[in-house]
Amino acid sequence: MNGPEPGRRRVIRKVGPWPRGSLLGGLGDATRDELLGLGRPRQFTAGETMILEGDRATDVFLLVDACVKITANTESGKVALLGVRVGGDLVGEFAALDGRPRAATVTAAGPCLVRLISQEAFVTFLGRCPEASLAVNRAVVTKVRWTTRRRVEYGTFSTLTRLARILVELACSYGEPVNEGIMIGVSFTQPELAALVGAADPTVHKALTVLRRAGVVGTGYRRIVVHDIRRLQTFAGLGDNPLDYEVPA
Repeated sequence: MNGPEPGRRRVIRKVGPWPRGSLLGGLGDATRDELLGLGRPRQFTAGETMILEGDRATDVFLLVDACVKITANTESGKVALLGVRVGGDLVGEFAALDGRPRAATVTAAGPCLVRLISQEAFVTFLGRCPEASLAVNRAVVTKVRWTTRRRVEYGTFSTLTRLARILVELACSYGEPVNEGIMIGVSFTQPELAALVGAADPTVHKALTVLRRAGVVGTGYRRIVVHDIRRLQTFAGLGDNPLDYEVPA
């Protein structure tokens, strides 16, 4: 794990409120405060590694004010972008719960403030706090469902549909209201977005062009704004509750 260099100053954005779908966003005030009191604060800058795939460390990272990218190496030697996490989320809990090597690499996508919690403190806290234990279980299930949806979609839907579904989920989970609609509060390069969708970069570029020409989304340098969420849901083949579509139990 790469730590911050001594003397380096970091700019940390606001702390809370956390997204409704995040771990911290779903906890009661008392439980949230207790969880935020665990461990010790750490800061990272863009590009620093918090967790390294294959490492045997078991610490948990509670993202207080952060945006991180989750990646893993494929058999072909490429790096796959598996997802993103933002302030309010938890990363590293799998290794803390089962003691196995890290399944993925977690890299700071910008200035990050986190709480670094030892495995012992984390497990002890869950043992004495049923609300937190249930919330962490739900968070784990959400991550598994995300992965399951991606696997189902890869063999079923077009790149355009898969891209639209990813954008809907990102907008609903991490979107920030702006004058033009909903800005997805996660910075992506186009290759990273293509990796998340599971398609070639040129194919995703064409799908983005379709959505832009339809007036559904707008893009800039590492910036995506959803102008019309309902039309985006139509492109995604979703109804009024985009995060509730069925996946295998």
